[in-house]
Amino acid sequence: MNYTFWSATILLVLITDPIGNIPIFANALKHVPPERRPRVILREILIAFALLLTFMFVGESFLRVMNLSELSLQIGGGVILFLIALRMVFPPAATAESEIMTEPLIVPLAIPAVAGPSALATVLLLVSQQPDKRLEWIGALCVTMLISAVVLVSAERIQRVIGDRLVIAAERLMGLVLVSVAIEMMLRGAKTFIMQLMRT
Repeated sequence: MNYTFWSATILLVLITDPIGNIPIFANALKHVPPERRPRVILREILIAFALLLTFMFVGESFLRVMNLSELSLQIGGGVILFLIALRMVFPPAATAESEIMTEPLIVPLAIPAVAGPSALATVLLLVSQQPDKRLEWIGALCVTMLISAVVLVSAERIQRVIGDRLVIAAERLMGLVLVSVAIEMMLRGAKTFIMQLMRT
């Protein structure tokens, strides 16, 4: 799949899912003083950005070391995206999780809430398919992290203004779009695989 700057940005925003992360961040920061929460959010976003940026630069080397083809990454990435999207559309039943009583660091906010497996697979996919556009992918990642930072810093305000129901509805809509993207990735990967088999 040939992505542009904007299509890559939209894809990364859908995958990092800042709207869906609002409840996760709200729960994790419950015991953090309100005046410190923006700093913690920005720190976690920067950590996630650094990790994703690192994967952009070591992505090709990682594929070579693991002896993975771009085709397997495309199909595997599509499967991961599909599973993540299904969880967005049909969230699992709430489970009793222990609350974080101290200030969170890296886990669970930076990883896996922002820089989860699907986001890591996506940046690897972008760079492996179109390495000549690496600067565009870095720009797309910067815009994505900026959007995530703005949404999450304003999370409490957003929840008060639009309410929990609209937050959930927005996440479900993003999940539906992501399902379509995942299926397209898998179909294109399968088509390429069949064409390769026919040539041999």
